[in-house]
Amino acid sequence: MLKRSLPLLLFFCLFSFICPAQEDRELRIERLENNPYPDPTNAFISLKEQLKGELMQKDQLKAGITLQKMGNMCYRLGHFDQSFEYYLQAQKIFEAEKAYRHSASLANEMGILYYYNKDIKGARQQYEQALDLFTRLKDQAGIADTYGRMGHLFEKQRQYDSAALYQKTALQAYQRINDVQGIAKIYENLGSINEDLEQYDSASYYFKQADILYQKAGVDIDRIEVLNNIGDIYRKTGFYREGLTYTFRAIELAQKYREHYQLCSAYRDVGKSYNLMHMNDSAFYYLELSRKNLLEIYSEESNKQIAFLQVQYEINKKNQEISRLQVEKRVNIIIGISVFIVILLLVTLGITVISRQKLKIRNEQIQHENEKQVLETQNKLAEAELKSRSLEEEKLKTEIKNRQLEQEKLSAELKSRHLEEASLKQEIEIKAKELSTHTLHIIQKNHLLENMRGRLEFLVKDDKRDQKKQLKELILQINQSFNNDKYWEEFRNTFEQIHASFFNNLKQYASDFTASEMRLISLLKMNLNSGDIATILGISQDSLRVARYRLRKKLNLEQGENLSAFFQSLD
Repeated sequence: MLKRSLPLLLFFCLFSFICPAQEDRELRIERLENNPYPDPTNAFISLKEQLKGELMQKDQLKAGITLQKMGNMCYRLGHFDQSFEYYLQAQKIFEAEKAYRHSASLANEMGILYYYNKDIKGARQQYEQALDLFTRLKDQAGIADTYGRMGHLFEKQRQYDSAALYQKTALQAYQRINDVQGIAKIYENLGSINEDLEQYDSASYYFKQADILYQKAGVDIDRIEVLNNIGDIYRKTGFYREGLTYTFRAIELAQKYREHYQLCSAYRDVGKSYNLMHMNDSAFYYLELSRKNLLEIYSEESNKQIAFLQVQYEINKKNQEISRLQVEKRVNIIIGISVFIVILLLVTLGITVISRQKLKIRNEQIQHENEKQVLETQNKLAEAELKSRSLEEEKLKTEIKNRQLEQEKLSAELKSRHLEEASLKQEIEIKAKELSTHTLHIIQKNHLLENMRGRLEFLVKDDKRDQKKQLKELILQINQSFNNDKYWEEFRNTFEQIHASFFNNLKQYASDFTASEMRLISLLKMNLNSGDIATILGISQDSLRVARYRLRKKLNLEQGENLSAFFQSLD
């Protein structure tokens, strides 16, 4: 028994040596089996030309999408550095164009790239950025896809609780939008988590639910891995025959859709099952098929990568040649321009030297002629200056005589003005004395009349009726004499001669004064006391206070401002 199983064990060791580690193999298969570029060489050249046209048309958004596709192609072929460079260029464009949906999708793809480069923290940051953008856009499909990717990240780190939580959150998001294919994918992920935890019943349930939903969505190609997983569950639980049924279904679909990676995986699982069933010949046969398929896959992918690298090399070489030719062209242009400029400068310099020599000779001739003219002009000016000096001396003598005559006239005018001012001053003093005398006369007359009126009023109060009528008439005549316009007219004429500008200045404040108000203003201007003013006007002190109040109101004077002082300031 040991001798029969020994070759098979040696084959398993050889197969394990040829195939990479389990996790790396799964990552590589997952990366390559979803490659949408069967011919990456032509596809990359096409994308390169497309990008060039979009940049020439300045269509930044389309250029960003093309850069993202180029990054995807490099990622699928394992050129992570080049992929990262294209992704970063696309990210800058999406951010500048505020294309948030594209930015979120790109962040998810960059998360996978970070993960394959063993940068778990960077991958998680990209997924969180994508989730934030999809949440702001209220894109349930994007949110569900991101949660699924985050769950897958935790699963690969063997943090199964967190992985299950994110997958269930993604499931809820897909269920809200009734995305059957998305729900099936999450069920498949949950089955994978339960399989890792050796919870085979739950794993089988989720895988079978995923298979049903894939059939419902009409996505047979996604059923291949699910059927393979179900067969694997049956094999691990000891139900080899049932497991082989599902695995052979997976092989049929893989052959139909030419899914070489899934076919290789299915052959390997069939070989394991036959080995456990002690059917080592069949096990060896299927394991050999798996190995051959795997070698063909790696050979095909290596050829694709070599062709892709050759294209990149040729493109880079072509770009370098174009750059070199452009540099040479620029250098030739610069040299040509420089030679032309040097020749132009030399010609210009020669013309300048010749023209300067001609100009120098001409300037010397002109200068000689100018000097000659200057000498002639200086002689003429000297003669003219002698004549003008003699004329100026005569003019000065005449001006001196005229000024002496003017000074004599000015002194005579000043004397006459002094005499006029003295006479005017004497006349004003006489008028002021006349005004004061006239005012004193009025005061005395009014005092006399007031005494007589008092006596007559006393007599009127007497009981002798035959005298009352005559006495009343006499009182009326006395009252009329108080306001005799003839005397006031003479008083005003004299007042205006002394205070010529007073009434003109007064009109700036008010112009509708009555005759009584004008008399009161004149007396206030003369700075008489209230008793004398009341006597001259023939009114009582109370009437005088009322008249002063009305006059203050008409002149808009503030309360407390002295009325007599205001009139004194108007001259």
